[in-house]
Amino acid sequence: MSVKIRLKRMGSKKNPFYRIVVSDSRSPRDGRFIEEVGYYNPLTEPVTVKLDEDSVFNWLQKGAQPSDTVRTLLSAQGIMKKYHEARYSK
Repeated sequence: MSVKIRLKRMGSKKNPFYRIVVSDSRSPRDGRFIEEVGYYNPLTEPVTVKLDEDSVFNWLQKGAQPSDTVRTLLSAQGIMKKYHEARYSK
């Protein structure tokens, strides 16, 4: 079973709001998920991103793969750098 960290679209038409969720890769985009770890609102100025860093870091260590967009958001928050340092330091 492959686990991914990805966006789940919420909100109304032309007014997107995304939840960052951990889900099975076979489940649909807006379907079942294992855990909600944050949210992303691209319409606010500046863009709003809120993450539960401990939970995201825990899922990354368990092998969850972030989608391209989520990887960009995690990098902007500094989580991917922290994960990389923890993984490759001795």
